Amino acid sequence: MPADFEPLHDARADCVLCRQHTGVPLWQDAAWRVIRAEDGDFPAYYRVIARHHVGEFSALLAPERQRCMDLVCAIERVLIDCLQPTKVNLAALGNMVPHLHWHVIARFDWDSQFPQAVWGPRQREVPGGALARLGMPLDELDAMVVEALASA
Repeated sequence: MPADFEPLHDARADCVLCRQHTGVPLWQDAAWRVIRAEDGDFPAYYRVIARHHVGEFSALLAPERQRCMDLVCAIERVLIDCLQPTKVNLAALGNMVPHLHWHVIARFDWDSQFPQAVWGPRQREVPGGALARLGMPLDELDAMVVEALASA
């Protein structure tokens, strides 16, 4: 795991993603960091977060946009190859937190909200919990994600 998750010089005091580092830190470079969100209903839920404060994807230069999408795709590919989910959700909403970040979430037809959004109404209980149904330990999945990001 990366040791230093300090924000860059343009961090905003009023921005939760600039000042807090929630989730499990997995990887970072000069411009991006990746965490695994700690969500019991969605254990294979990752975020690609800009390390500098930017609100919109279009505010990035073309190479920055490409790098971001390379990282998102690397995570998505690991989730597909390792977990064979029903679908992988990709989202960059920013309505609640206007700091550029992408959600990459493995979804399964058995998960608590499927086919609704992860923020939607619960559709069912998952006997034994989602982590038990995932099919592989999170530390192994995280290691695969880090490996893919290192070569993205």
